[in-house]
Amino acid sequence: MADPREDEDEQPPEVRQTPLLQISNGVVALHKRYYGKGPESCRVMYHGDVVVVVLRGNFTHLETTLVASGRVEPVLQQRRALQLVTEEAMKALVSDATGRAVDAFMSANHAAPDAQVEVFLLRPEG
Repeated sequence: MADPREDEDEQPPEVRQTPLLQISNGVVALHKRYYGKGPESCRVMYHGDVVVVVLRGNFTHLETTLVASGRVEPVLQQRRALQLVTEEAMKALVSDATGRAVDAFMSANHAAPDAQVEVFLLRPEG
């Protein structure tokens, strides 16, 4: 899969992606790559030293089936494990988009409704 940010500097200014769009597109691409499916929605908020990504409709068909049958904990446990695997890629993505180092990454999942939050703490400027 091609990097959505490839050749960005060669694009006219009106086509270049903003940091928010870069993060949103990158997080969706990483979810598709690692989970086999992207979220139904992805919203990114960036203020000061904090970037928050809210994903909804993220569970696979298998995960949705398990949650519907009351087996929530295995789904959340699997998600936590995969978040450890994707942590460095997520941090690199946010660092590239913002031009700042990521000091901390935290992630949480909720089963009903199907939602996930990724929080990135950026190194303070200066």
